[in-house]
Amino acid sequence: MRVKKVGFVAALTALAGGCAAVPPPATRAAPAPAPTSVTPPTPAPIATPVVPIDRSFHFDSDEFIQGGLVRGEAPDTTQRLTFDGKPIEVAPDGRFLIAFDRDHGDTAALVATLADGSTVSDTLPIAKREWRIERLNRLRKVSQPSAEFQRRRPGELEQIHAARAEHTDATGWRQKFIWPVRGRISGLFGSQRFYRGEPGAYHSGTDIAVPTGTPIVAPADGVVTMISRAPFTLEGKLLFIDHGMGLNSVFIHLSGIDVEPGQHVKQGQKIAESGATGRATGPHLHWGLMWNGARIDPLLVAGPMGSR
Repeated sequence: MRVKKVGFVAALTALAGGCAAVPPPATRAAPAPAPTSVTPPTPAPIATPVVPIDRSFHFDSDEFIQGGLVRGEAPDTTQRLTFDGKPIEVAPDGRFLIAFDRDHGDTAALVATLADGSTVSDTLPIAKREWRIERLNRLRKVSQPSAEFQRRRPGELEQIHAARAEHTDATGWRQKFIWPVRGRISGLFGSQRFYRGEPGAYHSGTDIAVPTGTPIVAPADGVVTMISRAPFTLEGKLLFIDHGMGLNSVFIHLSGIDVEPGQHVKQGQKIAESGATGRATGPHLHWGLMWNGARIDPLLVAGPMGSR
C-alpha cells in the first residue's frame, strides 16, 4: 500500500483549517452615562448707578438788583417753587424766571419743594440802586379830572389789568431781549419827582425819542394779549405782549398797530409804529416791562442801547 506524501505547507494549511481559533465573545459596550443637569451660577446683580440729586439753585447771573431780572434753574425734582412766599412757574426742564421790583427790599427768598417732600431754600441779597430823583420846592399841580376821563378811565384800567394777568405758553422769556427801537433815551425807568417832600409816581418804563411812524419791533418772542387802536386817555394807542412765565411788555403812545390779539410774534418782527397819542409831550415810545406785578427796568433787560 502506497502512502501519499503531503507537503509540510499543505499539512499546516489543513491543520489550520481544521483547528480554526474560536473568536472571543463580543464585549458589550457599557451604557453612556446620563447627562448631568448643571445649573449655571446666578450672575451677581449689576448695581444701578445712583445719580446724585442736585439740591442747589443755579442762576445765569449773580447780579440781583432792584429793577433787574434773573433766569435760573431749580433743584432736581422740584415740585413747587415760591418767591418771597408766592408760588411761581417752573418749566419742565427746571428753568424759571424771577425779577425784582424797583423798590424791592434787601433780600429775596426762594423755596423749592422736592419730590421727597424736603425743601431747599436760598436767600438772595438785592443790591439797591440810586434813582434819578428831582426835588422841587413847590406843590404838585393837581388838575381836576374831566368827566370824560372819569367815565373812561375805570374801563381802561380793567383792560390793562386783564392783559397783564394773562399768561400764555410763550417762551420769549428765555431769550436775550433786544430794543424795540433805537434812539435817544428821553426817560429813565425809576426816575421820580418830589414836591416839597411829597413823592410823585415814579416812571415805570423807558422812553425812547423817535419820530412818529418809526417801526417798533418785538423785543422777544411772545403772544399779543391786548391792543387798542382807539387811544386810551393816558396811554394813547397801546399793545401788550406776553413773553411767558409772567413776563410782559407794554408799548404806548403808538401811532399805528400791525398785530392782533392772540397773534404769536417773533423777536425782531415789526409790531407797531411810534407816535405821540395819549398824554405825551412829543413823539416817542414808552416801553414798560412787568413780571408778576413787579415793574422792571428795560435798560437792565435789553442792555445798553449800543449792544445786542
